[in-house]
Amino acid sequence: MNDVVLIFLPLVASLFVYLFYQSSGGAKYSVLIFFGYLLYHTISLYAMLPDTGYLELGCYLEVESFDFTLTLAVDKLSVIMLILTSILLILVTLSSWTVSKAPSAYFALLLFFSGAIFGVFMSTNLLWFFIFWELTLVPMYFLVGIWGAEGRIYAAVKFFLYTHVASMLILLAFFLLYKQSGHFDMTLIKEAMLTTPALVWWLLFVGFAVKMPLFPFHTWLPDAHVQAPAPVSALLAGVLLKMGAYAMIRMVILMLPEQAQHYAWILLVLGLVSLLYAGVMALYETHLKKMVAYSSISHMGLVAIAMATLTYEGLSAALFEMIGHAFIISPLFLIAGFIHHQTHSWQMGEMGGIMQKAPYISALFIIAGLGALGMPATMGFVGEIAILISSIDRFGLWIAVIVIGSMLAASYMIWSFRRVIYGEMSPLIARSSFDISSVEFFSLILFAFLIVLLGLFPQLIFVSINEAFEVYLKMGVLR
Repeated sequence: MNDVVLIFLPLVASLFVYLFYQSSGGAKYSVLIFFGYLLYHTISLYAMLPDTGYLELGCYLEVESFDFTLTLAVDKLSVIMLILTSILLILVTLSSWTVSKAPSAYFALLLFFSGAIFGVFMSTNLLWFFIFWELTLVPMYFLVGIWGAEGRIYAAVKFFLYTHVASMLILLAFFLLYKQSGHFDMTLIKEAMLTTPALVWWLLFVGFAVKMPLFPFHTWLPDAHVQAPAPVSALLAGVLLKMGAYAMIRMVILMLPEQAQHYAWILLVLGLVSLLYAGVMALYETHLKKMVAYSSISHMGLVAIAMATLTYEGLSAALFEMIGHAFIISPLFLIAGFIHHQTHSWQMGEMGGIMQKAPYISALFIIAGLGALGMPATMGFVGEIAILISSIDRFGLWIAVIVIGSMLAASYMIWSFRRVIYGEMSPLIARSSFDISSVEFFSLILFAFLIVLLGLFPQLIFVSINEAFEVYLKMGVLR
């Protein structure tokens, strides 16, 4: 299948899935098969990549006078993100297997999202990148606004407005890049071409910081997570936030390396504040899903700290932590949503003793929670220790204060275990049923398997991650 078809076919086919599949069966099986093909194709792309540089996938819809050409090209960094996205799309589809409200529309929106997000990671033309970037908002807005909880409309509108306003800053930066360099293709833009590189850097930084999100641009995320259905929260945390982090690496750091060196302290400070502030908020949170949401923000702060090193080791650690965060935080959201669906409560104080009624679900929640607090033999430990080592090497021993973030994570996760999983069984838990679909349970097992497998054998992906940044080390962009 032609690579441009992977982008536009889902955008068009989503309408047919919505109109012609009356039952959930045809929609979910069709979408799952297509996502399986996406995973196969992205792995094939990885096998075809050159040792350095981009694999050119073609140019389409050419408008040469304005450089408005859909140029598709991938390197190891973008293909790693495509593989991660494909895996998460499959797992989120499995986790949504029993969705009962307008299932054909639900799975059609997931399909639409896949086309938009693939466009983000495959396009090197900044205008097309922006179009696909904005298109990802459309399915997420409806997924939150239609299938979410009581406050879903407020959360969906807040999510859309925050991220759309930030996108206007990104668009302005792209037009400044074109005006000063004559190109929209990011592979052709050099910082030396620019007359206002600092302005461009700040516009891109703020725009992408909202999407990651970093403090103080994070306030849309807890509301979106709390109101979104659990699989959509997993997609939001596992893919959409990574889109912001990917763009931060690709453009703010690798495309503008001199400005990144000058302003790296901004990224470092906001990363530290995000790590510690969100960790404290999670510790004092009584709402189960909001606690997981703040945990997500805290871990993205850790990713920002690793990015701020501007080193080969630091960016490799950041990318590994991004992947680990996706696999760890997603099952936490899914299980939190499952518990709420069975008990109709989010308050941890009303829970307790779930282990006695649902031991397997409890065990999977604990595995993901141990990954979040950085327990050895999980992906969380590998990512955090890699970030700690690369940060100390770059900034000195004082940066070891980031271990406070790990201490906070241990505190709020173990405290949640005590209130939700263990202890005396509460009346609410006693009268609740915890039956789960075998397909949805299987998706949780796959998450747990990946958390442990890549925690025990991180070299399975670390080799590819290191290769993604080696070329920039040789070019002198990274230290």
